[in-house]
Amino acid sequence: MDKVVASAAEAVADIADGSSLAVGGFGMSGVPAVLIAALIEQGATDLETVSNNLGIDGYGLGNLLAAGRIRRTIGSYVGNNKEFARQYLAGELELELTPQGTLAERLRAGGAGVPAFFTPAGVGTMVADGGLPWRYHPDGTVAVASPPKETREFDGVTYVLERSIVTDFALVHAWKGDRHGNLVYRRSSPTSAPTAPRPGGSPSPRWSTSWSPARSTPTPCTPPESTSSGWYTCRTPRSPWKSEQ
Repeated sequence: MDKVVASAAEAVADIADGSSLAVGGFGMSGVPAVLIAALIEQGATDLETVSNNLGIDGYGLGNLLAAGRIRRTIGSYVGNNKEFARQYLAGELELELTPQGTLAERLRAGGAGVPAFFTPAGVGTMVADGGLPWRYHPDGTVAVASPPKETREFDGVTYVLERSIVTDFALVHAWKGDRHGNLVYRRSSPTSAPTAPRPGGSPSPRWSTSWSPARSTPTPCTPPESTSSGWYTCRTPRSPWKSEQ
């Protein structure tokens, strides 16, 4: 099956207002910057993102945030972005903090069709007990706080129940891929990207990848003759995820 589309714009064209997005990347590494730029141009707003962080000012998800297009985010790190801090403290952005390993497993579990799992991470803290400020009022008081989570003891150890994450779409950066949607990651990209492109838990999702001739030539992939931009995006007829080089 040929899963190619002609451009980044076409790859993100069906992301609607209010969609949820799992986004690969760790700090400034492995960020799907081309797809994020295309999404900004496309205009979708009121988005919920799931990512390690929201990038930095002027790069990656930081640009989508600065454009006022993100309503809510789930992540494990909030530093290095002044606009992030401003929006969060001003009550313009809702933030659900989650431990980094827990975030990766919530995404993996969602893709595997597992609705929830128990983990020791966060036990005895506000992660499990509730009370983390998710959203502030403009006057600095807490508008929405995290709810307490179920805990249970197994073999003398207390664990907290975490719900898996299922998103409408995912954006990831891969080294190379073929027309069947198989992706290859390298360097720091595998730290977060492989868990992102599994939203929906669908056994036959839309796979999407793009290619840069300056860096690699996927085999047996052959880029379409019309790729004047030097890259392409693959996808299946169903929807959940998109990727770029």
